[in-house]
Amino acid sequence: MKLTRLAADAWELTARGPRVVVGLAGPPGAGKSTLARALVAAIGEGAAYLPLDGFHLSNAQLERLGLTSRKGSEPSFDVHGYVALLRRVLDDTASGADIYVPDYDRTLHEPVAARHRVPPAARLVVTEGNYLACDLPGWRAARKLMAACWYVDAPGDVRRTRLVERQLAGGRGPREARAWVADNDAPNGELVEESRGRCDRILSTIGMDMFNCSP
Repeated sequence: MKLTRLAADAWELTARGPRVVVGLAGPPGAGKSTLARALVAAIGEGAAYLPLDGFHLSNAQLERLGLTSRKGSEPSFDVHGYVALLRRVLDDTASGADIYVPDYDRTLHEPVAARHRVPPAARLVVTEGNYLACDLPGWRAARKLMAACWYVDAPGDVRRTRLVERQLAGGRGPREARAWVADNDAPNGELVEESRGRCDRILSTIGMDMFNCSP
């Protein structure tokens, strides 16, 4: 599918209200963030980006909760903070104020505040993350706030390669990177795959023209 067609389909959702949220769910390494950014770039000033990764718990909180080895798993996110921001994005359309959005910094290995923003002119907010369609507390509330949620997928071998490369780029050695993907990313992906049927549409990033699209 051409990105231009997908961007047009996403923009059609804005007929439902002054501002709408479209979610991109899917397993780790499927290409969600790349697709989300490409959609926002294709649509232009009427769209904004809101990644779930900004709601990673800090390393200090992960250590407190005993989740350091499961960073990126479902309980390692502040889902309630994420839902609160989605609600604010949908409710605050008349104030004329920017809404600031956190992100995750893969160099610092920590969440960072206010890296992105939802400007007053944004009518479509594209959010992406592994667990957006999961039938679990907190995530169900997030799913209800989305005008649509699309499941983004890629073949398992492609995802594993991407994930190992991500860990290598983050500073892990080859053996450690492969172990992290097998012991952490793989079970996370299995949980996410259970949410596939709760999504409105299934997309594959393989062969999608995400880099040659004009608004």
